[in-house]
Amino acid sequence: MLLKNPRFSDRQKVLRLIVSGLACLAAGWAWQLNFPVIKKIWTSSFVLVAGGYSCLLLAAFYQIIDVWKFRKWAVPFVWIGVNPITIYFGGRFIDFEALAKLFVGGPVAAAVGNYADLVLALTSLGFGFWFMRFLYQRKIFLRV
Repeated sequence: MLLKNPRFSDRQKVLRLIVSGLACLAAGWAWQLNFPVIKKIWTSSFVLVAGGYSCLLLAAFYQIIDVWKFRKWAVPFVWIGVNPITIYFGGRFIDFEALAKLFVGGPVAAAVGNYADLVLALTSLGFGFWFMRFLYQRKIFLRV
């Protein structure tokens, strides 16, 4: 509701998100002294900390993308955003990691040494983005 509310200026929206994020972080880390931040069981302190970081990131992205209109770097996220179900299920049917191993496994992995897992992960991610771009360009969207 905050981001769509015309009553607040863009600057006020960003400021409110930052203040809310910092408040959640402070409360979460303070609450952590009595109730530890544990992601696995979603403790209340974890929820506050995660919510705080989420508010701060939302404020940053809102400022960069919607206020400053700096959008070119975010185009791959548009590809995913218009077709999220497809990438979710596509990852179940298309093994992007195995595909990446075909291209950067073996000699390439040996050449990069300790960075082989990173190169493999980035290549797998690249194939996922390429797949989403392919679908986006052909206007293929899975809707429910």
